[in-house]
Amino acid sequence: MIVITGAAGFIGSYLTGELNRHGRKDLILVDDFTPEKKIRNWISKQYIERVERELFFRWMEKNGKQVDFILHLGARTDTTETDKTIFDALNLNYSRKVWEMAVSQGIPLIYASSAATYGNGQFGYKDDIETIAKIVPLNPYGQSKQAFDQWVLKQSTTPPFWAGFKFFNVFGPNEYHKGRMASVVFHAFHQIQDTGKMQLFRSHHPLFKDGEQMRDFIHVQDVANVLYWFMQKMPQSGIFNLGTGYARPFIALAKSVFKAMKINENIEFIDTPNDIRDKYQYYTQADMSKLKKCGYRKPTHALETAVNRYVRSFLMKNEIF
Repeated sequence: MIVITGAAGFIGSYLTGELNRHGRKDLILVDDFTPEKKIRNWISKQYIERVERELFFRWMEKNGKQVDFILHLGARTDTTETDKTIFDALNLNYSRKVWEMAVSQGIPLIYASSAATYGNGQFGYKDDIETIAKIVPLNPYGQSKQAFDQWVLKQSTTPPFWAGFKFFNVFGPNEYHKGRMASVVFHAFHQIQDTGKMQLFRSHHPLFKDGEQMRDFIHVQDVANVLYWFMQKMPQSGIFNLGTGYARPFIALAKSVFKAMKINENIEFIDTPNDIRDKYQYYTQADMSKLKKCGYRKPTHALETAVNRYVRSFLMKNEIF
C-alpha cells in the first residue's frame, strides 16, 4: 500500500490521480477531509481507505507493516500566515512524527519541502548541504520547511530511502480550493474571465521592471513525473530541487494565459500588498543538476505549453484531474 498525506490538496490529489493512471489503487489517503471545497479532489479517486490527519499515527501503528511507501505532501502552505505555532504543529512536528514512523517501520519516504526556504536568494538556489545550512526564509511557512530540512539532515537513523523535494512555483489542475495561495495562472484566468484584464504586482525593486519579476514555474504533471520516478527507482536519498531550471517573467506567464483564452492582452500593474512586500521573492530558479545526476532525464513542459494545457483542458472546462 502507498500512503499519501495531503491527499485532498493540490499536489497530493493530482499525484493520487497519477498513481491511479499507472494502475495503483492500493492507496491510503490521509488529510483533513472535512472542507467541502476539497471534495472534488478526492471523491472520484480510487483508493482503499481515507484516514483523517489526526488519526494517521494510530492507523499506522495497526497497519504500518502493510505500507510500502509514504508520500508526505500534507502541510499548511499559506505564505501569509504569521502564527508560527500552526506551522510548528503541522509542518514541523507532524513531519517529524511521519519521519520517525517511517524509520521505525522501515518504510521509504518522500516529503515536500519548498523553494520558499531560499528566501531572497542571496545564497543562490543550489540544493546542496552547504547552501541549505545558510539560506534564510522570508516567512514562517518557509521557516517551517527549512527547520524540517535541517532536522532531517541531522538524523543518524533514516528510512531505507528518503527524498525531500523543494517545490518551486507549481501550477495546474486541482488547486481551485487554495484561494489567495492558488497559482498566478489560476488567478490570471479568473481575472481575465471576469474583467477582461490581468493585474500583476508592480516592482518595488530597482533591478526589476514591472512584470519582470521571475519565477521557476512548473506544471504539476512534471512534479508528479519526478515523484513517481523516484518511487520506482529510489536512486539516492537526499534533498532535491523540483522546478524546471528556467526562470520566466510574470509578464510572459500572463501573456500565455491571454493567448490560451484567445483574448487580447490587457495587463495593468498594482502595488504589491504591504503584508508581503518585504517578504517577496523577485527571482527564483532551481538548480536541477543534482536531480539530473540521479539519472532523471525527462524534460519538463515549456511554460507556454503547460499554461495552454491547464487553461484549455481544465480551467475553461472547470475540470479536475
